[in-house]
Amino acid sequence: MTSISILGSTGSIGCNTLKVVQHLGDIRVVAMAAGRNTHRFAIQIARMQPELVSCLDEARAEALQRELHGLHAKEPRIEVGEAGLVAVATHPEADTVVSATVGAVGFVPTLRAIEAGKRIALANKETLVMAGELMTTAAQRSRAEILPVDSEHNAIHQCLRGERKSEVRRLILTASGGPFRDKSKEEISAATREQALDHPNWKMGEKITIDSATLMNKGLEVIEAKWLFGFEADEISVVVHPQSVVHSMVEMVDGSIIAQIGVTDMRHAIQYALTFPHRRENSTEPLDLAAMSRLDFAEPDLERFPCLGLAYDALRTGGTMPTVLSAANEVGVEAFLAGRITLSEIARINRDTMAAHQPSQVKEIADVLTADTWARGHANFILTGSPAAVSTTN
Repeated sequence: MTSISILGSTGSIGCNTLKVVQHLGDIRVVAMAAGRNTHRFAIQIARMQPELVSCLDEARAEALQRELHGLHAKEPRIEVGEAGLVAVATHPEADTVVSATVGAVGFVPTLRAIEAGKRIALANKETLVMAGELMTTAAQRSRAEILPVDSEHNAIHQCLRGERKSEVRRLILTASGGPFRDKSKEEISAATREQALDHPNWKMGEKITIDSATLMNKGLEVIEAKWLFGFEADEISVVVHPQSVVHSMVEMVDGSIIAQIGVTDMRHAIQYALTFPHRRENSTEPLDLAAMSRLDFAEPDLERFPCLGLAYDALRTGGTMPTVLSAANEVGVEAFLAGRITLSEIARINRDTMAAHQPSQVKEIADVLTADTWARGHANFILTGSPAAVSTTN
């Protein structure tokens, strides 16, 4: 029986992972970590009975104990903070770690899981964006396998099965275009929180949904694709595909294009990562090809969605620049969700933070964490105008 750990069990990917686990029936969850949704976490623990869990902090650990007592559930060992995340990620009985936390919080735990030789079912974009070289080098040393759970990278992985890299011309990531794909710059700038969170095709967490609205989500995926598959920026393209039926494509040197097509349900990608290299029956509805009246594709508009262009710039610059972009974007997204800035101002914060940064090589974990801290400080300085927000290290 396969045993897994889940980082971010109460989020969209985490909840869908548990649905897949229950459907397959022969996977044991030995450890779980969650953030703020203590009630949902307690219900998951009562159902899955993991040996170890991790909470955000001591206060939530105490709240979790009360919730479990109320459910008459067996209490697992409870740890907190980053140390707890690392403990879950490196649980000795876990064969696979589902990395589904949001943002930079997943970086260190995922790296430690890779160093421990775990198979990584990766849904956390920011880890490879922040430290792709560190992650892939660690995976080579430990022989850990990184399998993408993002629908786009999962599709690329499926398209590349059995293909020679030398025969691939480019990777083509598809983007839904989000809720504003047909809106003007003015309409995007005036967008409300509710409008930005109203994704037309996917139900996701708030951060990734806002990233989809700005196309930063696709920019992060471009950077991630370099490290997952070994292709450079000019070999990775993005096309807007509103129907989200073609999850991504690979163009071969002879002009042939291989596409992975399926329903818009993350359970497919999650199950693929958990059962690879095998395929098994899943619980999703089959795709009805006859019901599809059309499939549209268009070039992304970088004037209306500048975050995608910034991601390409960061990838080409390399070093710590992708780390800085990811961190600044997290600050911008949080500010937008809090009503402090407009949606369009996220791109300005990203651009100005990148412009102020002097990139350096990433040789060790401290280089990533230092760049991340500086970028958050500078982005907050842009927001508040307070010099105290900026770290002295650049």
